[in-house]
Amino acid sequence: MKICPAEPHDLAKLLAFREEAAAWLSQLGTDQWQRPYPADKLLATIEAGEVFMLRDGHATAATVTLTPDAEEGLWTEEELQEPCMFVNKLTVGREHAGQNLGGRLLDWAGDRAHRAGARWVRLDAWTTNEALQHYYIAQGFKHVRTVNEGVAVNGGPRVSGWIAQREARPTAHDFHDLTPPPRRLRFAA
Repeated sequence: MKICPAEPHDLAKLLAFREEAAAWLSQLGTDQWQRPYPADKLLATIEAGEVFMLRDGHATAATVTLTPDAEEGLWTEEELQEPCMFVNKLTVGREHAGQNLGGRLLDWAGDRAHRAGARWVRLDAWTTNEALQHYYIAQGFKHVRTVNEGVAVNGGPRVSGWIAQREARPTAHDFHDLTPPPRRLRFAA
């Protein structure tokens, strides 16, 4: 499998991935991702070079966003002084489930964050999706705290405030990495 940057023409596939994931999550009894994600915001992250596609031949198996930008209101000013990158929108296509692609993408993200000069790879998860929280803990993330107050980026109530981190480190992920070298974080040592 190969990992490469998403391109603007991938927008429809990424939105369909989100819809597929929302339907699957609903079957599991969670309301995570039930609101449509704004296409313009997703396109902006694609154009910023922060969205990556995992391809299995011509099929898209999974996607992840890796950004130096924190969602407002989740991390303290002190925490944001530490060099870090943030994982968002990790999604595995249902036909590729059960292959540990999510765990390997988290390893890839941690490796890329390390090469960018980050100390931490951080994420937030749905506050009511305990299965997802346990998954991230099993992947080596440590729960920092749960933030319930405030407004989310999309203007709705805060629902994704369970925050966690793990050290960014070199990791073997076994993907053929076709991404350009990461930009060094501006505050990295």
